[in-house]
Amino acid sequence: MNSYRKVFFIGIGGIGMSALARYFRTLGAEVSGYDLTSTSLTQQLVREGITVFYDDDLSLYPKDAELVIYTPAIPSAHKGLNMYRSGNYLIKKRSEVLGEISENYFTVAVAGSHGKTTVTSMLAHILYSCQKPMMAFLGGICTNYESNFIYNSGPCNEKQKIMIVEADEYDRSFHRLHPDVAIITAVDTDHLDIYGNKAEIDKAFIEFVGLLPSEGFLVIKKGQSIEPFISGVSMLSYSLESIFADVFCIRYSINQGHYTFDLNFRGEEIKNIMLRLAGPHNIENAIAAYTVSRYLGLNNEQICNALSSFKGIKRRFEKIFENERYTLIDDYAHHPEEIKAFLRGVRELYPKRKITAIFQPHLYSRTRDLADEFAQSLSLADDVVLLEIYPAREQPIPGVSSQLIYDRINLKNKHIIEKKDLIDWIEANDTFEVLATIGAGDIDRFLPQISLLLEKKVI
Repeated sequence: MNSYRKVFFIGIGGIGMSALARYFRTLGAEVSGYDLTSTSLTQQLVREGITVFYDDDLSLYPKDAELVIYTPAIPSAHKGLNMYRSGNYLIKKRSEVLGEISENYFTVAVAGSHGKTTVTSMLAHILYSCQKPMMAFLGGICTNYESNFIYNSGPCNEKQKIMIVEADEYDRSFHRLHPDVAIITAVDTDHLDIYGNKAEIDKAFIEFVGLLPSEGFLVIKKGQSIEPFISGVSMLSYSLESIFADVFCIRYSINQGHYTFDLNFRGEEIKNIMLRLAGPHNIENAIAAYTVSRYLGLNNEQICNALSSFKGIKRRFEKIFENERYTLIDDYAHHPEEIKAFLRGVRELYPKRKITAIFQPHLYSRTRDLADEFAQSLSLADDVVLLEIYPAREQPIPGVSSQLIYDRINLKNKHIIEKKDLIDWIEANDTFEVLATIGAGDIDRFLPQISLLLEKKVI
């Protein structure tokens, strides 16, 4: 992969694509790309020396690209993609490229229906802090580095350098990777547009585990449906609370929104691990990262010091604004289990305050398939506001709207509003205390306006 001097990305603004673009830029390649709209992420890429354009004008597409990389989110009729397909160009999906890169490094692949980004980022931060030769492709912006690509060079050959990567189950992309170590954070029902049913999801994760070599290592959250079907690989299970796991949390306490916890690591008790993140699910994520770090040869002091300095990821339980009256917390959660974990964490931090959840559903198919589960998770809030579905890569499905979730929410205080009316709704309401914005679409674009509004409300 380091032989390409000119690399072009179609959909460069995606979180996974931009990390890959930064990788090629680190190698010294000339990197450019197209995306539909300008965002803070694409603007940052430009500041880093990557050319980005937003006009789908064929004259702007470089004709001398040696490698063209695209994301599955790009429609098949896209003009630029088809121009390259009709010419003599090397074109690859993002997952293909990641797979080929992983062949050349000692690879730790983090899979799971949720929790991937946090675990990947924690592990990357631990290794970077311990000055291990490594690179990491993240599905979010790590606050410590303000980037989704972390790189630490060192005097080693490629197989000694550790590659940490999120193993995305969508479109079976994770089957292209070549992992030496695997983490599985959850095997839940999702992406039924790809898999059809839970049994096929399980089969895909079992196949992913099968990619490990005979000397490979698996870390898996205790209680997953695929556990009984895994054999022939060294494995440790982890859990927030199950004493039947190989690694688990013995106890934890909260102090000013941060956690201190004690850990049982295969019978060894490790005390007073400090984590700056909120939400007990993040303790569980830290346990997964800790377990792999021990396998990679780091000692307890190194790992705990690194965890204590981990600042989190943008849009993962991110506190945006807080004063004596209002709190605004944002989270990327877009699966019912993620929402449940997030809202439970919010409730744990603010047990006596009214929590209003503003949720933007992501994908028509996911809304259709998991409407009951979404409603159940959102009912953990005191008040729920639903926006219209963010379509992402999908076309509308007849009969599928946010109303499906609304009808199933077991709360008196629930609302459906249009995205354009969100700021007006917040301005007109005074009943909330903790405002939680939730979703993987573009709801985060409203955060600066909401913050200003909450500040003015107090005045």
